[in-house]
Amino acid sequence: MLFRSDTVTAFNQLALNKPILKALDDVGYETPSPIQAQTIPLILDGRDIIGQAQTGTGKTAAFALPILSGLNLKQKQPQVLVLAPTRELAIQVAEAFQKYASHMRGFHVLPIYGGQDYRGQIRGLERGVHVVVGTPGRVMDHMRRGTLVLNNLKALVLDEADEMLRMGFIEDVEWILEQTPADRQIALFSATMPQQIRRIATKYLDNPAQFTIKFKTTTAETIRQRFWQVSGVNKKDAYTLILEAEMFDAMINFVRTKTTTADLSEKLEARGYASAPLNGDIQQRQRERTIQQLKNGKLDIIVATDVAARGLDVERISHVVNYDIPHDTEAYVHRIGRTGRAGREGDAILFVAPREKRMLKAIEKATRQKIEMMELPSTELINDKRIAKFKQRITDTLANEDLGLFMQLVEQYEQEHNVPAEEIAAALARLLQGDAPFLLQNKPQRKLERDWDKDERPARRERSTKQRDPSARKDSPPEEGLERFRIEVGHVHNVKPGNIVGAIANEAGIDSQYIGRINIHDDFSLVDLPEGMPKEIFNELKKVWVSGQQLKISRLSSERKGSRKGKLPAAGKSKLKGPDKDKRKDKGKSKRARKKVARKKVARKKARKK
Repeated sequence: MLFRSDTVTAFNQLALNKPILKALDDVGYETPSPIQAQTIPLILDGRDIIGQAQTGTGKTAAFALPILSGLNLKQKQPQVLVLAPTRELAIQVAEAFQKYASHMRGFHVLPIYGGQDYRGQIRGLERGVHVVVGTPGRVMDHMRRGTLVLNNLKALVLDEADEMLRMGFIEDVEWILEQTPADRQIALFSATMPQQIRRIATKYLDNPAQFTIKFKTTTAETIRQRFWQVSGVNKKDAYTLILEAEMFDAMINFVRTKTTTADLSEKLEARGYASAPLNGDIQQRQRERTIQQLKNGKLDIIVATDVAARGLDVERISHVVNYDIPHDTEAYVHRIGRTGRAGREGDAILFVAPREKRMLKAIEKATRQKIEMMELPSTELINDKRIAKFKQRITDTLANEDLGLFMQLVEQYEQEHNVPAEEIAAALARLLQGDAPFLLQNKPQRKLERDWDKDERPARRERSTKQRDPSARKDSPPEEGLERFRIEVGHVHNVKPGNIVGAIANEAGIDSQYIGRINIHDDFSLVDLPEGMPKEIFNELKKVWVSGQQLKISRLSSERKGSRKGKLPAAGKSKLKGPDKDKRKDKGKSKRARKKVARKKVARKKARKK
């Protein structure tokens, strides 16, 4: 039976069991979102479904709640498998299941993903688990090892199927689907519906119910989007000015490199902000601890690479700052999707250099939203806020602290030195402030080299310079700290760089920032990866599948590292032998000189015959 979503006003109308309703009451959920109202009755009814909805619409609860209602807790083998494109999303979904099952005694959910020790995952599977949430590659590995058995699988969820397609996991997903029982229920969720996803739906889903949660834009309308033109002011200084002016609860700040996460976070801490970095080099346990600290208010700012762009749902996040503009529009959408979720309001601020104006326009086109330009807060505004904050600290201290001892000390000092109390208070405030100036001074901004609206020519010149740069040639050697590998997938397999990056980053635990140049050829590709790769990671990469092909990764021989011609021999140690050596020696001489050498050779041969 189909429910009209517009008639559902409460979760207790959706035939969910009592423990689930009690858990929803605990977290304060009352009214289902449109996707939840559509999905929950269909899943409870046993239907396969195709749901098209963007991130932040509440789709995790849409499939988790009805699935939990139908579980048999006495059966210890996995009854539900959720496939997610990234480890962060897998963890997020697993946490959601645990939260909604808080009143279901004996319930077990297990996230499994690359970059985590197999032994812990195997022990969890052996103890018994009702729901498994994992990335495709790691799920495949466990199935092939026999540590994950899906004979009793009742339901399978494909979460963010379009992202799995983009990252090159769709063949893995199909392999998993083929190994599951024919009578399992399938729920497929995707923000977009490319042809490959529709093909999978047609092949593996049984008469699915289809629905779309429509939005006018690809970003939530509750998010206010602004950009600041990077010019005349140091980015770090501008960022701290924005922090002072904006009223935020918690913030996530996206940068491109892992180095920047640590550097910027340290500078924020030095300026009094509770901040921490989040990147691919940080161990998974520490990353999870950092997110938990953000949730409970021990941290206010996270400086992150795109490793945190998906699967991070923290209600406190009121602001997302793109300190570095993302490389593509999709990354932007998912970055700012960390705020303004499930109907909440949020702010997104984007730093844009003049040469990045084209990417700004591309983002506006993709999101179908105009991003408003913002000015840095004025000196007067910042100073007013600092004064107000200073006064508020005094008020809070007077109201909440025991000042008896300090009042005695001030009175003693006043009597001993005959100094008014207000002067003593001013001196104490000065001590508290330290050497840093309390108020900002107006500083003249550097004049822009070029007007914001006239940056087209420099962009073209920049590209032409890059083209002439010898280091940009395809056969140039790897950058320092990287070595070159060959993988057996190329143009004939319709592979894209994003497919390769996604597979390596998610299944081998190598952050995308450490993946260097990728050159795709007809039937193979070359990729630069960090030197000294551990043997176990190298072996894992051999088994990874991309675009229907196993990577079968191999190191290039030392002769092939660098250019096509290999390394040149050391000076004075020519490896050429015989006639070729003579030819090389003669190369570059004049025609007359070469004839003279040839005549001498003929003369020597005649002399030997005699």
